Amino acid sequence: MLLHCTQKLAAKLPQVSAIPLAETNPLGSWHAHLYTYDRRQCVLFCHDESRYCLFLPGLIKADFAKLGQLHRELFLATLVALNVPDMLLNRVSLALGSMQFDRNTDRSVLGSLRTADIDLSWLIQDEHVLDCDLLAVALRLNDRPTSVKGMWFHPAKVMLERIDKLK
Repeated sequence: MLLHCTQKLAAKLPQVSAIPLAETNPLGSWHAHLYTYDRRQCVLFCHDESRYCLFLPGLIKADFAKLGQLHRELFLATLVALNVPDMLLNRVSLALGSMQFDRNTDRSVLGSLRTADIDLSWLIQDEHVLDCDLLAVALRLNDRPTSVKGMWFHPAKVMLERIDKLK
């Protein structure tokens, strides 16, 4: 799996490729950016095609070394919450593979990340960032209508359609 990192996040990660890497994963690639909420380091992920978002709050230095594993665990947990069958979850887990990082970002996906960040700030405004329910936040972020180049869709539905193609 390929994660396109912003400069801010790339500075925290080990082994970020300076040259763009080719995506070979059937699930596609992701973008991520490092944010600060309540003086805590947080990462917001956005799937390139479906705009499916995941939020990891309160990261410490050691967490950045295992960011791929943290992403995988949260992604699979959200799929369980969306009632994806176990057989398909196993295929998704195998398809994810190991995470690679590069700095080849796309302005359209970064714009979607920025929009998701605004929606996220509304979702967690009444509580400390470390007290938020990660699954509830992810499910609400992905159930909102999203627009990419004039086309409206729900990220969760698009992600589930993409996962169904693994059958």
